[in-house]
Amino acid sequence: MTGDLKLVRPDGSMRRVRSSSKATVAPGLQLLLPRDATDRERTEHVVRENEDAARARAEQALRASEERYRSLVEQSSDAIFVVDADGHVVEANTASEQLLGYAPGALLARRWDELITPEDMASHPLHFADLRAGQSLRFERQLRRADGVVVRVELSAKMLSDGRLLEIARDIGERKRAEEALRRTTQLLEATQAVARVGGWELDVVHGALFWTDETYRIHETSPAEYSPAVATAIQFYAPESIPLITAAVQDAIEHGTPFDLELDLITATGRRISVRATSTVTMDDQGRTVKINGAFQDITARKRLEAQLLQSQRLEAVGQLAGGIAHDFNNLLTAIRGYSELIRGHLPTDDALNRADIDQVVLASDRAAALVRQLLAFSRRQVLQPEVLESAAIVEGIAPMLRRLLGEHIELSTRTAPGPGRVKVDPSQFEQVIVNLAVNARDAMPDGGKLTIETANVELGQDYAAAHAEVTPGPYVLLAVSDTGVGMDLETQRRIFEPFFTTKEPGKGTGMGLATVYGIVKQSGGSIFLYSELGRGTTFRIYLPRVIDEPTAGVVETLAPRPSSSGTETILLVEDEPAVRGFARRALEEHGYMVLEATGGADALAIAASQVGPIALLVTDVIMPGLQGHQLAEQLTAARPELRVLYVSGFTENSVIHHGVPDHGVPFLSKPFGADALAAAVRRVLDEPAG
Repeated sequence: MTGDLKLVRPDGSMRRVRSSSKATVAPGLQLLLPRDATDRERTEHVVRENEDAARARAEQALRASEERYRSLVEQSSDAIFVVDADGHVVEANTASEQLLGYAPGALLARRWDELITPEDMASHPLHFADLRAGQSLRFERQLRRADGVVVRVELSAKMLSDGRLLEIARDIGERKRAEEALRRTTQLLEATQAVARVGGWELDVVHGALFWTDETYRIHETSPAEYSPAVATAIQFYAPESIPLITAAVQDAIEHGTPFDLELDLITATGRRISVRATSTVTMDDQGRTVKINGAFQDITARKRLEAQLLQSQRLEAVGQLAGGIAHDFNNLLTAIRGYSELIRGHLPTDDALNRADIDQVVLASDRAAALVRQLLAFSRRQVLQPEVLESAAIVEGIAPMLRRLLGEHIELSTRTAPGPGRVKVDPSQFEQVIVNLAVNARDAMPDGGKLTIETANVELGQDYAAAHAEVTPGPYVLLAVSDTGVGMDLETQRRIFEPFFTTKEPGKGTGMGLATVYGIVKQSGGSIFLYSELGRGTTFRIYLPRVIDEPTAGVVETLAPRPSSSGTETILLVEDEPAVRGFARRALEEHGYMVLEATGGADALAIAASQVGPIALLVTDVIMPGLQGHQLAEQLTAARPELRVLYVSGFTENSVIHHGVPDHGVPFLSKPFGADALAAAVRRVLDEPAG
C-alpha cells in the first residue's frame, strides 16, 4: 500500500511522509499490536519505529563527531579557546591550560580580557567588525600566564555561527627568541664587518647574479640606490693593474673550482684609491661544476699604510745604524787628519806660504768632511743635544727675518703661530736647523716663486691618529707645519725623501742630507715627521713634538766649545784605543806643555795610574773602548784618586753619553773630530773649573 501519511512526532507536531507498505506485520511486532489493530495503525507504528532508529543513529553519529572534535581539540598542541558574547571563556583545551599555567577547568568562566595584556586588549576589539563579517584573522598577541609571565602567541580568530569567538593561540616565544637571536647575530655581524671593514659578496655562476652586503657597498663608497652589482660592471671598480688578476682568479674559480686570496687596488665610486684583500670559497654541484662563489672584501688600506710606515722606519733605522758606525770610524780618521795637519802647520816657517796653503786646504777639507759626519750623526740620532724648554712660536718668529733673506724676494713667507703656550724640549740650534732645512728645500721646489707658510699649533693626537701612524703615541703635541706651493713630489720620491744622500737635485746642487738631518733631529727630540705632497700642488711637512706641560729640572750634557789654546804643566792620563788619534792627542797636549801618560785601553790605564807616584790632574778618555769602558775606568780611578777630573771624548756622541753609562748632568764632553786647539782649550777649561 502506497500513500501520503501524517505522522505525529514526540513533541506533538505533525509530519507528512510518503509511505509504501504491505499489511504484513513483522513477527516481532505482532505481539505488541492489539489483535484488532488496523493495517493503517500497524503501518504508522512501523514508520515511527524506523524514524526513531534513524534519529538514534544521527544522535550517535553526532556524539561520535563531537568526540572526534574534542579529541582533536584536546590533542592539539595549540591553545584553543571559545569566548562567548560576554567575553567569558566557555571552552578551553588542555594545551591552553598548560600554556597559561592554569589547573584543569580553571580557565572556564574567566574573562578574556584577564588573559590578554592591556596594551593588546586595547586593539583587540578593533577586529570585531571584520570577524562579524566572517573573516578569519591572524595576529600576534601577548597573553598573561597565571603567574604573571607574558607569553607571546600567534592568535587566529573566527566568529562562530552562534556569535561565539573561536581563538587559537600558538606559542611563538621560541620562534621570537630565535628571530631575535638571528637579528642580534645579523646586527653583530654587520657591526663586526663595519669595524673590520669586511664586506661579503656572492656570485651565482649559473644565473650570473652578483650580490653585495651593505659593507661591500660602503667599501666601494656607493649604495644599492646608486649601483646594482653586476658581473659585467663590477670590473669598473678595479684599478687597471688589478683587473687582470681578479679576472684570471674568477675564471679559474669557475673553470676549476680554485678559491683565491688576492690583494688588489680599487677605485671607489668617489674616485678614492684603496687596497682590499679579496678572498673566496667555491660551491660545486654533483657533476663538479662551480655553481656559486662566495667571498669577502676587506679594506686593508690602513694596514698597508702602517706596513709602509714600518718598513720606512726600519729602513731608515738600518741606514742610521750604518751611518752611525761609519761616522764613528770616520771621526777617528778626521781627528787624526785634522790634528796632524795642524801640527804640521804649526811647525812650518811663517814664510812658507805654499805649504801652509796646502795644509790649509787639508784642514778645510777635513772640516767639510766633519760637517758631513755631523749630518750623518744627526740622521742616526747620535749627536749631542742641549735641550731646553722653549716656546715654539718664539723660535719661528725669531728666525723669520733670516728666512726672508734666505728665501729671496720671489717667495712670500707667512708665519702663523698659535696663541698660548706651545712649549717643547729641544736644542734651540737644532730646532732652527730643522726650520732652515725645510725652508731651503721648499725654496728649491719653487724656482719660479711661490708661498712658504710656517705654522705652529697645540694639538691632541688621539687613539685614532695613533692607530693610523705607527710612530705616534696619543697625547699633547706641538705641531710645526711647513707648507710650500712648489712642484710637489711623486710617491717614489716621498718614500725615499728622508734617506741620506738621496736627492732629486742636479749633481753638485745638494748633498741629499738636508731632510735626513731634519728626520734625525726630530726623532732624537722625541717627535715624529710626516709629509703630504701632490705633483704640481706643493708639499707640507708636519712635525709633532711632545708638548711640555711642567718645567723640567734635569740637567743636560755640557758640550765644550773650542776656546783659544792655553798651556799647562799638569799630568794628563790619555786613554784612546785608536793609535792615530792617540798619537795626535799626545803630541798636541805635549806641545801645550802638559805631561802625558799614554794608555791604549782601560786595563793599561789602571796599570799606569797604579805605578804613577805623583798626582794625575785629568783623565782624557774615549767613551767606547774594547774591554773596560770609559765610564767604568773613570769610576775606578776617581775612587782611588778623588781629585782626578775627567774629560770624555767620542765619535759616538749622544750614544756615548746617554747609552754607555756616562751621567748626563754637567759632564765635560768633546766630540770628534777635534783639532789641537780645541783639545787644549777643552783640557784647560776642565782643569780650571772650581772643584765641587
